[in-house]
Amino acid sequence: MIRRISMLDVPRVMEIWLNATIQGHPFISEDYWYGNYDTVKNAWLPSSDTYVDERDGRVLGFISVIDNTLIGALFVEYEQQGIGIGTALINYAKALYSALTLEVYKENRSAVRFYRSCGFTVTDEKKAEDNDHMLYVMAWKQK
Repeated sequence: MIRRISMLDVPRVMEIWLNATIQGHPFISEDYWYGNYDTVKNAWLPSSDTYVDERDGRVLGFISVIDNTLIGALFVEYEQQGIGIGTALINYAKALYSALTLEVYKENRSAVRFYRSCGFTVTDEKKAEDNDHMLYVMAWKQK
């Protein structure tokens, strides 16, 4: 079941974010992610519309949309990836918003493939603001 996040979900969402981020970005130091933890929890999460995928009473993934267009995060518990949770969250967001954009590390090839399979296309490439890695800007628009 996909539903809007509640305050009780925040610790679990942050656990998923930290673990999946570290696993999904081995090319970036873990210290970088730990250093961003409080910003994500206290600034970014409260400023986004976040939806969780809960199965059998356990949150397994989430998607956050900022300003009705930017997917600021899509993370699934690492051990649960590949079973459709991410796709379900993307499809849920597509039903709510007519156009979506996101930024993904170019080196995160599995994420780039996933977003392409969900209908996103690369529209730009840029350097990340706070590290030396390149990002793809990807977009999807309802037809």
